[in-house]
Amino acid sequence: MEKIRDEKQELELKMRHTMAHVLAGAIKQIYGDKVKFGIGPAIENGFYYDFDLDKSILPDDFTKIEEKMKEIISQNLDMTKKVISKKEALDMFKNQPYKVELINDLPENEEISIYELGDKFTDLCKGPHVENTKFLRNFAFKINRVSGAYWRGNEKNKMMQRVYVLGFADKQNLKDHLHMLEEAAKRDHRKLGKELGLYFISDYAKGMPFYEPNGMIIKNELISFWREKHQKAGYVEIETPIAMNRKLWEISGHWDHYKQNMYTFKVDEEEFAIKPMNCPGGMLYYKENVHSYKDLPLRVGELGKVHRHEASGTLHGLFRVRCFTQDDAHIFMLPSQIENEIKNVLSLVDDIYSVFGLTYHLELSTMPENHIGDVKDWEIAETGLKNALDHIGREYYINEGDGAFYGPKIDIHIKDAIGRTWQCGTIQLDMQLPKRFNLEYIDENGEKKEPVMIHRVIYGSIDRFFGIITENFAGAFPVWLSPVQVKILPISEKFIDKCKEIKAELEKNKIRVEIDDRDEKIGYKIRSASSMKIPYMIIIGEEEIKSNTISLRGRRNENVSGLKLEDFIARIKKEIDNKVLN
Repeated sequence: MEKIRDEKQELELKMRHTMAHVLAGAIKQIYGDKVKFGIGPAIENGFYYDFDLDKSILPDDFTKIEEKMKEIISQNLDMTKKVISKKEALDMFKNQPYKVELINDLPENEEISIYELGDKFTDLCKGPHVENTKFLRNFAFKINRVSGAYWRGNEKNKMMQRVYVLGFADKQNLKDHLHMLEEAAKRDHRKLGKELGLYFISDYAKGMPFYEPNGMIIKNELISFWREKHQKAGYVEIETPIAMNRKLWEISGHWDHYKQNMYTFKVDEEEFAIKPMNCPGGMLYYKENVHSYKDLPLRVGELGKVHRHEASGTLHGLFRVRCFTQDDAHIFMLPSQIENEIKNVLSLVDDIYSVFGLTYHLELSTMPENHIGDVKDWEIAETGLKNALDHIGREYYINEGDGAFYGPKIDIHIKDAIGRTWQCGTIQLDMQLPKRFNLEYIDENGEKKEPVMIHRVIYGSIDRFFGIITENFAGAFPVWLSPVQVKILPISEKFIDKCKEIKAELEKNKIRVEIDDRDEKIGYKIRSASSMKIPYMIIIGEEEIKSNTISLRGRRNENVSGLKLEDFIARIKKEIDNKVLN
């Protein structure tokens, strides 16, 4: 069922939006009329504003700015909306070049709305806002950080100072969020990636991860799991080239709509592009053969490596990279199969995410301004997605105008162990690419018809999903994912031979195992294995040799002596096979 954001959420959004104006008013009072103002939207968990000023805003300045914001709030100032002409707006903001640029982008006869925060600050704005700052008296906020941000996201433009502020309708929510941020810092996948030897990024390939042996084990386990689930769900797997001719990207629409994010080069005077997505290759696979209506739905998966030219300032560990592997699938189907296939995909999403202990919510995004294709096709596509969502009975939000340029989509936002949400999976209904590539099937009457197509990913990007679960598990991966599942710790070197026997037995059962044969005390070895988040440690000393048993230490404070090796092997194999969360 469609879920409408409740009144409390809407009020908090208005409060955050108004607080962005309060922030701008405080900056103006503190730093004077030389400040040039960019934009200041409400965002998840708070708001920000972009400023162009000669003086750097430093952490030491945060308290002063916050106090000035509180002072403005205490004055019970009205937020007054006025509608003016473009000419009046240009005159009003003539000393604010960024505002002038925004105004000039509007149509000539456009009526422009402004909001006045008492006499403290006036801004271009469509709203909505709270009516008076007295409604902000209990609003809890804290300046989080200042970062650089190119004007309008274009690295050719001037770098501005973006002041981020956390903001919530009550103090407890702010307190909870600050605690979450502290916990998130401990779980940072960039920090854990280095400590656990998972991946690194070199200055010679910025935004392009290098996976180390431990990281490759996890990545390959994720891929194997993906293949297992998709084979059972009736998918075939293909592989398409990493670079293809410009003509292909012109047909798909990417050359016109996405070229700024593509790496291009020439071969024999012909232009090529490294693929930023797998979709056009999937179209060529379908087009290669004649299809009957009896062949549909055809579910085609691809673990394809793609490259996108992301701005250097946006790169962030595995979360925002320039090179990554997408777990794409394209489902070609009859119009009558739309609802059932979307339900099948959502069932597969449930099946996969549950193994990682992840819950999620759904969002339906509709036609954006920058779209291709006929509006009627968009209406049909959006109705198909909405009907499927209504039929399965899950709550969902609607994001108007936030779809892909080629079709509406369902975004799947997962929640991690500390309450953060991440957009990973997506289901996009496309009635444009089949038309552009002249895809056909033969119907029951022998006539040629155009299939409907779903693009979908579940991990989204394997690399980003890797980063998310690293933080979700705080590096303590479930046994089936752990690069080293068992560490054997001899109390002294005279027990190493026995450790080698145990290692061989574990390896025979396909258990990933290492021996710590360093000349160190057992306490040091235990601490070392614990720091590497090893699920199980087997300790071998005199007592274990005499009784032909093992002593076991588990990651969850388990400490057992006199355990038979075969019993432990049976236990850990069951945990691995069942992908137990532990």
